[in-house]
Amino acid sequence: MLVNLKRAFMLAGVALSLLTLPSCGKFNSDGNTSAGAPAVTPVTPAPQSAPTAQTLPDFSSIVQANSTAVVNIRTTASTKAAESPGPNFRGDPLFEFFRRFQIPQPDVPRGGIGSGFIVSSDGVVLTNAHVVAGAGNVTVKLSDRREFKAKVVGSDAQTDIAVIKIEAKNLPVVKLGDSKSARVGDWVLAIGSPYGFENTVTAGIISATSRALPDGAYVPFIQTDAAVNPGNSGGPLFNMKGEVIGINSQIYSQTGGYQGLAFAIPIDVAMKVQRQLTETGRVERGRIGVSIQEVSQNLAKSFGMDMPRGALVASVEKDGPAAKAGIEPGDVIIAVNGVKVETSSQLPPMIADIKPGESAKLDIWRDGGQKSLTVKVDPMHGVDRDKTGRNAAPQEGGRLGLAVRSLTNEERRAAGVPGGGLLVEDVSGPAAQAGMQEGDIILSVNGTPVRDAAQLRALVANKAQVALRVKRGEAILFVPIELG
Repeated sequence: MLVNLKRAFMLAGVALSLLTLPSCGKFNSDGNTSAGAPAVTPVTPAPQSAPTAQTLPDFSSIVQANSTAVVNIRTTASTKAAESPGPNFRGDPLFEFFRRFQIPQPDVPRGGIGSGFIVSSDGVVLTNAHVVAGAGNVTVKLSDRREFKAKVVGSDAQTDIAVIKIEAKNLPVVKLGDSKSARVGDWVLAIGSPYGFENTVTAGIISATSRALPDGAYVPFIQTDAAVNPGNSGGPLFNMKGEVIGINSQIYSQTGGYQGLAFAIPIDVAMKVQRQLTETGRVERGRIGVSIQEVSQNLAKSFGMDMPRGALVASVEKDGPAAKAGIEPGDVIIAVNGVKVETSSQLPPMIADIKPGESAKLDIWRDGGQKSLTVKVDPMHGVDRDKTGRNAAPQEGGRLGLAVRSLTNEERRAAGVPGGGLLVEDVSGPAAQAGMQEGDIILSVNGTPVRDAAQLRALVANKAQVALRVKRGEAILFVPIELG
């Protein structure tokens, strides 16, 4: 590398000397040019413009305007101390004696910390449900060091939103923004109490929007790389207008601390929950009675779609709203009330946001074309699931690489598939590569129900790609298989 640099400097020197040599003639010993040679004019470098100053976000003004409306939350709860003797002594003949005459153990206090922000001057505070979950006492500390006992007005574990109230007047409040206008790459600022360090300010950018998480089916999270740690939970996420666009809720971490992956609940979701909790103490959500999965590239091809989009209906609850509306397994829901469904994770919050009893227009993709259905939304409640069974005598399933057999009547009843189905006994080839498993029950191929191996072979003949509707344990899903 040093040799290369030296060579570069030498070449630069040669180039410079060429620039200062006369166009013709020779140098005399006194430095003047010989007769007839034109005088050399020194080369003057062109003046360079000053570097343009980059404008950086003014975080300080946002902090000044909003930090007084951000609060620290401390909670305490009591847990029973372990009784003695414990379960390991249950085989001891003296266990019953000790159980009757042991000294009562006192409750052990357990504390927690979190953050929140004031949304109403009379003391309404928003935070995370997990911050106040199981708390016996909740204390809110303001930035001016005043402390208040808080009452939990209501909480919703599904969205991780809680509303608490303190008895105070004329409190500073935050300005609420529009989380739907948030863009990837926008600067954001978080204020909270990480590890108990009150009113700590961190900044970053929005890394993604409408992010789906395993335990947040009804929340399209805003992902940021702002430094968020335990204790930041419930604190506000501000945009550069000084408006709250989210509530910091979760982090992804292999260490328990900051790793650049933080997730905030959009403020429009939080305010809808807050209104319901304040008015009724509970949150109502709509449901239509379907289970869904993502539409992959292979599934999209199988269904004749131009590109992967929408939410694929894997199963339909019997006598549920979707079934009554005519929705079938294999339909792809591509829009709800005119709003496009790009990914399956967008559908649950869209349906949940519809008031039970109201009707929704669903645009679906079926049999290579689009059609519309109207479904009346039910209130959300628990749904019972079926169980499966299995046994022997497989037959070859042909190009798929599956050994299958028809279900017995008892197996059909146990599995809850009275219309037929094939039990997978062995998996290899394309089916194994696609993720099929022994014990799966094949319900249909490209929307056609199957009853025996011969029908299965006929349905996949001359096909380059098929989509199997499969029951696996308690779940029903579609498996796309490439056959070449």
